[in-house]
Amino acid sequence: MAATAAASVAAISPLPGASLPRPVSARVPLLPRASPPTWRLSVGSARARSTRCLAAAGGGGLAPEMRATLDKVVGSHKVVLFMKGTKDFPQCGFSHTVVQILRSLDVPFETLDVLANEALRQGLKEYSSWPTFPQLYIDGEFFGGCDITVDAYNSGELQETLEKAMLS
Repeated sequence: MAATAAASVAAISPLPGASLPRPVSARVPLLPRASPPTWRLSVGSARARSTRCLAAAGGGGLAPEMRATLDKVVGSHKVVLFMKGTKDFPQCGFSHTVVQILRSLDVPFETLDVLANEALRQGLKEYSSWPTFPQLYIDGEFFGGCDITVDAYNSGELQETLEKAMLS
């Protein structure tokens, strides 16, 4: 039996330089490609929507104590980044990207680890009306997440906003 198995393996194994024939398979029709989205998120429009904690206008679900705490934290520093992990040890690529941008601009900033506190993480989502992290606040206002920060950095808007905040 062992000799038969070895012989069948030898029969399947190609000789050096030889190639195995490709198995014939039934053709599967390709699905039509989806067209790319027609909308584009412009930095200006996102910034217009993300000014001064939209949740304050109509969130309603955020506990007053949490709102007061977040107002105090956001208002007590020029630049605050709520992120996954710390600035020295980010726990996600998006948080790492924003940290690297802020460091490249030599801006002093504070970070808070949302992974360490579930109530903080959920409260921030309501506070900013922004569902993901990181969340960057500049001069007491919600600026945006990773994509908006990268776009603003590339356009120069982030540098302008930070300069204004540092002078105020």
